Amino acid sequence: MSEQWTITSILNWTKQYFGGKGIENPRLDAEVLLSHILGKDRLYLYTNFDQPLTPEELAAYREVVKRRAMRLPVAYITGHKEFMGMDFAVSPAVLIPRPDTEILVETALARLAAVETPVVADLGTGSGAIIISVLAKLTKGTGTAVDISPEALAVTQDNAMRLGVAARLELFQGDMLLPLLGKKFDALLSNPPYIPDNDIAGLSPEVRQEPRLALAGGRDGLNFYRRIVAQGAEYLNSGGFIAVEVGIDQAGPVAALADETSRLKPEAVIKDYSGIERVIVFTLR
Repeated sequence: MSEQWTITSILNWTKQYFGGKGIENPRLDAEVLLSHILGKDRLYLYTNFDQPLTPEELAAYREVVKRRAMRLPVAYITGHKEFMGMDFAVSPAVLIPRPDTEILVETALARLAAVETPVVADLGTGSGAIIISVLAKLTKGTGTAVDISPEALAVTQDNAMRLGVAARLELFQGDMLLPLLGKKFDALLSNPPYIPDNDIAGLSPEVRQEPRLALAGGRDGLNFYRRIVAQGAEYLNSGGFIAVEVGIDQAGPVAALADETSRLKPEAVIKDYSGIERVIVFTLR
């Protein structure tokens, strides 16, 4: 990369380079990374397409291109990911928020709209994207976020402070429901690890760089659902619900976990924008 590169020429070069490395969205990734280096939005790249880059900008861009070529996810390089219209900080300690998970948040918001002061828990919170998005919309709500990883909770705390909900959010380090004994909630929400252990090796290079703790769901991927369904009822207020995100083809097996012993029933299955059954809602029998 010489010092004469313009925004357009560097983007074209990077798109070709990323494409040769098997990266799925080479042009988009090139634009996001250059916007990050320049401190501008992507529209700026188009309105200033002939702007030459300084040697310092080129050097910085070269470094992030190198990291992306090694299949480090873009969000880990920039340290940010948009979710529910908000900017979340992310790090390699947390799962990168996905658009599919917005279905879980929207489902929870619709059901909690009639609750005056909702009390909500997020199990395996990671970046805090789910619970913080809920609290940002439900300004009288209070929340609890649980994660087994102290590094993940540090990211949650940072996001809660930046996005203005820290005063209404309590954090607990621990294993799913265990830190919440004796507490009751109007909603228990979770996007738990749901990849079958043996499938991890076949995931994309990018996903394999996300924390295994946030991916691996046991032999069949259902370990955490079993625990949530078996134990969740005792943590619900009257009229409360549990909503969980599930992977492809998992809706049926997860719904079937609710039986007489669990005191729960599967009340709804919500599809994502691709028509995949993505969220299951359980209520008390």
